[in-house]
Amino acid sequence: MFDVSTTDPTGTRKLLNVMLVLGIIDVVLFVPLVLGMVGIIDSDSFVGPVGMVHGLAFLAIVGIGLLGAQQQRWHVKFVAAVVVSGAVGLVIISDLLIRRELEAALAEPQQV
Repeated sequence: MFDVSTTDPTGTRKLLNVMLVLGIIDVVLFVPLVLGMVGIIDSDSFVGPVGMVHGLAFLAIVGIGLLGAQQQRWHVKFVAAVVVSGAVGLVIISDLLIRRELEAALAEPQQV
C-alpha cells in the first residue's frame, strides 16, 4: 500500500518512532482543543499555546514524512495518508499501517 523500502529497516523504524512520538503528542494536544471547541472546557487560556504546539508537531510529522519519501523509505502516498489522518488527529493509524507493511516485507524471503 505504501511501498515501504526494506533496504534500511533500522533507519526507517527510527524515523517512524520519531513520527509516532510526535503523533502521540499531537493527539494529546488535539483532544483539549476539540473539547474547548465544543464548549466542554474553557479554552480561552490555552488555545494559543496548545494550538501552536499542536500545529508545530503536525508540521514536523509532515516534514519527517516528506524526508522519508525523499529518501525513498516509503511512497509519497504515506505522506498523503499522514496529512489526511493528521487533520483529525489520527496520525497513529497511518503509522500502524506502515509498520505492519514494513514487518510483512521483512518477513518475506528475499529474492535474488
